[in-house]
Amino acid sequence: EVRAYVTEPQLSSIRLGQDARVSIDAGGGQRQNVPGTITWISSRAEFTPTPIQTREERVDMVYAIKIRVANANGVLKIGMPVDVQFVPARASR
Repeated sequence: EVRAYVTEPQLSSIRLGQDARVSIDAGGGQRQNVPGTITWISSRAEFTPTPIQTREERVDMVYAIKIRVANANGVLKIGMPVDVQFVPARASR
């Protein structure tokens, strides 16, 4: 599972079960994308966690989410930084 954080404006655009792409550094300036699915969204805001790089970003309120990804080749490691891109949810008819 990947733990990520979204801002309040982003919160309204994501849903449980929505697809996401997790991007990791693959070396040599390359990125590797791993597909995932949002499995949990916190119902409570919290201050941005300490590992976030700048003090200005750490004062923002964010919502924690979890994204389930397949890691069959073991490329994802605990604590590894990743980028997340949310795949827009399709409108229901």
